[in-house]
Amino acid sequence: MTIGLLICDHVREKYQRVHGDYPRMFRTLFPDFSFIDYFVIDGHFPLSVNECDAYMCTGSRYSVYQDIPWIYELAEFIRDLDREQLKFIGVCFGHQMIGLALGGRVEKSNNGWCIGVHNFDIEASQLWMHSPADKLNVLMMCQDQITVLPKSAQLIASSALCPIAMIQIGTHIIGIQGHPEFTKEYDRALMEDRIEIMGIDMVRAGLDSLDQTVDRNLLKQWIEHFLSN
Repeated sequence: MTIGLLICDHVREKYQRVHGDYPRMFRTLFPDFSFIDYFVIDGHFPLSVNECDAYMCTGSRYSVYQDIPWIYELAEFIRDLDREQLKFIGVCFGHQMIGLALGGRVEKSNNGWCIGVHNFDIEASQLWMHSPADKLNVLMMCQDQITVLPKSAQLIASSALCPIAMIQIGTHIIGIQGHPEFTKEYDRALMEDRIEIMGIDMVRAGLDSLDQTVDRNLLKQWIEHFLSN
């Protein structure tokens, strides 16, 4: 299966040396897929939605509601994917873009930053969830959240600080307000570098949360099954 990776940010060079860039992170998580990279942040989009079998969208330091040309173009591309009912996985910023592009609302969360390991409660079990689970531990790094669901969306998972943590549109789109492609080491590095932004108490709590297990492989299997069926 060929996956078009819609890349919405550049990983800083100091992180790339140790943790890799977004293409490497996604290829490491999904070694059985063949990826084509589209740096949409630089205006590089597929010429047609049919260039790939399915698409994934990365996180970003930007907000989906910012007045930036490539963000508007990405929203239209996602609407095209939805019209064609092509498979799409949105991660963090990509999850929020699904919400905004398809008629929902995205805002800065009143709960502040979500960082470290968060526990998602599965609200609606799906057939693509092989090895079903009631809960899912996921790494997070976000401040924006979907606050109003698109009318076509189903809530799949929520967490204490993120009520809309996973969504599904029809049988072709999933949004995840988390980072299955991140490692704990990369999440730790981001937290340690953002103490002035997030505050020492929040960062300490985020770092402490890394002692918990992350269900990375389970979420990987769910995504693979969703895309392959």
